[in-house]
Amino acid sequence: MEFSPRVRVGVAGWSYKDWEGVVYPHGMPRRKQHPLEILAQCFDLVEINTSFYGHIRPELAKLWCHKVAAVNPDFRFTAKLNRAFTHSPLPDSEPMSAANLRATDEDEAHAKDGLDVIAEKGLLGALLIQFPFSFKNTPLNREYLEWLLREFIEYPRAVEVRHESWDNPETLAMFTEHNVAFCNIDQPLIGRSLGPTEHVTSGIGYVRLHGRNYKEWFTAENVEDRYNYLYREAELVEWKDKIETLSRSAETVYVVTNNHFEGRAAVNALQLKNLLTGVRVKAPETLLDHYPGLRKIAEPLEEEEEGRLFAG
Repeated sequence: MEFSPRVRVGVAGWSYKDWEGVVYPHGMPRRKQHPLEILAQCFDLVEINTSFYGHIRPELAKLWCHKVAAVNPDFRFTAKLNRAFTHSPLPDSEPMSAANLRATDEDEAHAKDGLDVIAEKGLLGALLIQFPFSFKNTPLNREYLEWLLREFIEYPRAVEVRHESWDNPETLAMFTEHNVAFCNIDQPLIGRSLGPTEHVTSGIGYVRLHGRNYKEWFTAENVEDRYNYLYREAELVEWKDKIETLSRSAETVYVVTNNHFEGRAAVNALQLKNLLTGVRVKAPETLLDHYPGLRKIAEPLEEEEEGRLFAG
């Protein structure tokens, strides 16, 4: 199948300590070069995940938009909705349901302040509403989800659920009715975890690859260790086929790798991009040094491009 330019492949987040010296040069001066300026040379998409932990400040949103637009005019962001709307503040031992969520009107206002800046620049591909595995398909949770979708109706929306109870015709019909994308995910299949799907319920197709670290998915003491997984080529080929299927029905498909441990998300995103396009990709020299197998499909970023960025 000929690759569609409407398929965008990128990574979740960019600010990770273990990416220094792997994805970015050691000691990269933030005042002269922003990580997004590197990523935007390699990808047409980055999913903002800091918005999950704290609301996006409008001044930061403006900076991010400026940085990527200067490097890649075809770039887009997607952004995770703040956890106040999707994750319970109660201990993990407590059952997760909409009754435990504590988002306020102030949370909604702050969330929209940052999202609006990106949307007004034409760079917001989708707002990702991500729920944990413990958020099951119950009448109360369905009612809450429909309310939440209405509250953020001004943005293109995608919903990620991780429990298999949501994978049914009724859910797909509800998502279609609300013009909301069903997020197709790859995750360790433990218990009633949602398996890989190929659902399109709006003009957006959405895919997130979390890795398959079965050993530490629910037990890791350091949450970062959950994402210590590097997909094999055969596993990526399976998702290439699914992505191509999605692209036949969706207007745009966003593909995000979230296995960010030591830059592995960047490696797998570049491999997927190569599989989908059939052409060589660009990668930071530091990433090629750390993962030399990438040199089979990737060229280093050109020196003049890096020099221009460091020159400001």
